[in-house]
Amino acid sequence: MNRPLLILPLLALAACSPSKLAYGQVKSAMIDAGLSEANSACMAERMTDRLSIGQLQKLKQLRGEKRSLADYVNAVRRVGDAKAIEVTASSAALCMSGLAPEKR
Repeated sequence: MNRPLLILPLLALAACSPSKLAYGQVKSAMIDAGLSEANSACMAERMTDRLSIGQLQKLKQLRGEKRSLADYVNAVRRVGDAKAIEVTASSAALCMSGLAPEKR
């Protein structure tokens, strides 16, 4: 059996951080919470790099009708996690204004 062929997939998996694995789930959860595709993609990129898996799981529970970024930030405030609020609010502002590198 050729060992290098077995090691390559493991190295690729190790190189992929948990935040990158969570990106798709976070983006989908934000769309389910009523945000647009573009804002969800931009914000999920920033949030998965800055929040823990536990914090992201809390935010995943937010579901709702079509809502604005301000409405979403207010919903996150009700979760009561200061870091999640800070990251969500700053991500929303940067993505909405187009200043986030992820939006370009």
